[in-house]
Amino acid sequence: APVTDVQFGPMRLHQDQLQVLLVFAEEDDQSSGFRWACDKAGFRCNIARTPQSALECFLDKHHDIIIIDHRHSRYFDAEALCRSIRTTKASENTVIICVVQRHTDREESSILPLISAGFTRRYVENSSRMACYNELIQLEFGQVQAQFKLRACNSLFTALEKSQEAIEITSEDHVIQYVNPAFERMMGYQIGELIEKELTEVPINEKKADFLDTINSCIKIGKEWQGMYYAKKKNGDSIQQNVKILPVIGQGGKIRHYVSISRLCNDNNKVEKTCECIQAESQTDTQTCRHKDMRKGSLDVRSTTSRGSDGSSQRRRSSMARVHSMTIEAPITKVINIINAAQESSPMPVAEALDRALEILRTTELYSPQLGTKDEDPHTSDLVGGLMTDGLRRLSGNEYILSAKQTHQVAGSLSSPISLNDIPPRITQAMENEEQWDFDIFELEAATHKRPLVYLGLKIFARFGICEFLNCSESTLRSWLQVIEANYHSSNSYHNSTHSADVLHATAYFLSKERVKQTLDPIDEVAALIAATVHDVDHPGRTNSFLCNAGSELAILYNDTAVLESHHAALAFQLTTRDGKCNIFKNMERNEYRTLRQVIIDMVLATEMTKHFEHVNKFVNSINKPLAALEENGNNGDGESIKTVLRSPENRILIKRMLIKCADISNPCRPREQCIEWAGRISEEYFAQTDEERRQGLPVVMPVFDRNTCSIPKSQLSFIDYFIIDMFDAWDAFADLPNLMEHLNNNIKYWKGLDGRNLRVLRPPP
Repeated sequence: APVTDVQFGPMRLHQDQLQVLLVFAEEDDQSSGFRWACDKAGFRCNIARTPQSALECFLDKHHDIIIIDHRHSRYFDAEALCRSIRTTKASENTVIICVVQRHTDREESSILPLISAGFTRRYVENSSRMACYNELIQLEFGQVQAQFKLRACNSLFTALEKSQEAIEITSEDHVIQYVNPAFERMMGYQIGELIEKELTEVPINEKKADFLDTINSCIKIGKEWQGMYYAKKKNGDSIQQNVKILPVIGQGGKIRHYVSISRLCNDNNKVEKTCECIQAESQTDTQTCRHKDMRKGSLDVRSTTSRGSDGSSQRRRSSMARVHSMTIEAPITKVINIINAAQESSPMPVAEALDRALEILRTTELYSPQLGTKDEDPHTSDLVGGLMTDGLRRLSGNEYILSAKQTHQVAGSLSSPISLNDIPPRITQAMENEEQWDFDIFELEAATHKRPLVYLGLKIFARFGICEFLNCSESTLRSWLQVIEANYHSSNSYHNSTHSADVLHATAYFLSKERVKQTLDPIDEVAALIAATVHDVDHPGRTNSFLCNAGSELAILYNDTAVLESHHAALAFQLTTRDGKCNIFKNMERNEYRTLRQVIIDMVLATEMTKHFEHVNKFVNSINKPLAALEENGNNGDGESIKTVLRSPENRILIKRMLIKCADISNPCRPREQCIEWAGRISEEYFAQTDEERRQGLPVVMPVFDRNTCSIPKSQLSFIDYFIIDMFDAWDAFADLPNLMEHLNNNIKYWKGLDGRNLRVLRPPP
């Protein structure tokens, strides 16, 4: 289709070729009809099969029209997808069509649920090519062209916002609808104090009745008025202005708005300059009203209460207070807190608009860590450098070859695993209290000769009914666990199968907490347990920064981005699917497998530390604070409101990421002896990396981890202070984990005690 021009008042707008996004899980006559119609109309067309690919494609292309298939809910939730798209700023002027089934045997259903989900209109399925073509043409010259004009209003409002003249726009009934920043500065009011107030309610004008009658008699017949005018500022001061008031003709040929342009009398700028920019307001009313957020409540997250008045509630209140005083805040967190505070004194329309802004901020990729001043501590800065960056550029010709050509253990090369019923008594005894947080993983490690993952995995997976969900045999699961454990490096002091078993245990413990059980579906539980099992498979005992600096094959393969986490996830599926003997997914239905696979991958990638603060901040702002606000407002009994927060697809993703992150680095929340053992193991692994970096002439990523000079207590305190406290305060406020927080506090005291005595070792001397 040729590029067209659209007339919009005095503006001539240039409209490019329209872009259409078709979201259909499968190709059928309906999607083919729309594709043919796009070709005939000359529109650019993209096709997406999943909600995730649809959202990614839209954020890349910014389509004018999106057509979503709502006929088959088994593939995806069309309304949830529409809501997700509508949370993005790019969708503000997008027309979204819902394709629904044709029902001839039942009464017509209401369109209101579709409208509230964000759809513009619905299309009752009709695969006729001409019907699809006619629909697109009607959209082009109807809603699309109207939205195109509304997009142009952004430039007009930019002109208003930047204008040096004070501008005020009122309705035909003299109700204030807009003032620009220059007006606020001149008159001393904030816009929230004026919007939706009648002129007579605000002491702006000197009440000279005959003078005002003269002005009204002029503007009510459609003529502009200009002259000297005395106005009163908010503080009571009287100022003289040169004012021009213009009536704006709108719907039905009637005056719909009045525009007042003012400047102080000592301002030599010409008043006429901005007059031609004003008429857009009358055409944007409909959109402003249509997109107004309907939620009436506003969240005050500066103080929070908990579910009850018992001791646990007091502790949770304290925990939430810590959440709100987090010292490591992304800039977006500060913005959200400022908006929340502003809502308290704002009139309802402004509070609703701010609610809408908060909703967008919480679901858009705006979270980045802000390190503050803690990085002045060398232990902290080294940990941040080692865990949250992808390394320096290579300074050496040496190459660190890892895994790309390595032979991995497969099912056929391993001895046949034993059954759950044949586990030796010592191992059974070591796993007796595996449902408790204080379970001793090191006792199991010793009893199994460093093969705890197979045995603990068999027991936990049986407890959660994983074989039944996957429709696989116990022997397949046993083979799979053995293959995965065989591909952990027992030579690593920390990142070995004992760490994997420890994370699996923590994951299972968190999944048993009531709030988590309310939130997640069975498929989420299965994904979480599998992700925990494989999350560090084939870990080389070196950080991502080391691999990038060394120019390893894995770093090259994954473009220096989430190198290890990408490798763990990819290898886990390669090991699983290459041999039917250990393929626990082989009997799953295709779509269910795809969903499970995506959740596992997302959770494994969430363990990468470069996005640590993003995940924590999103969790706090999207889950902790809304739940706290509901509880504070007395809605803790309102199950539906809480369910809405917990069960939204976006929030469930955040909860699953937070769950595996907390499980992955929960060592400081374990009983003291376990905490000390883990601290010694991770320190040894970092010491070994520093040794190798110096041998190979590579950049030393974490210089404080020199085995001859390192203070283990200081490094633990830095790690806890920087990464652990805020995250576990947030997770505790959600999942209620008093025993973990008690261990954490005791371990902090222990490390501080050693550090206070200037001891650099794990334990005090006898």
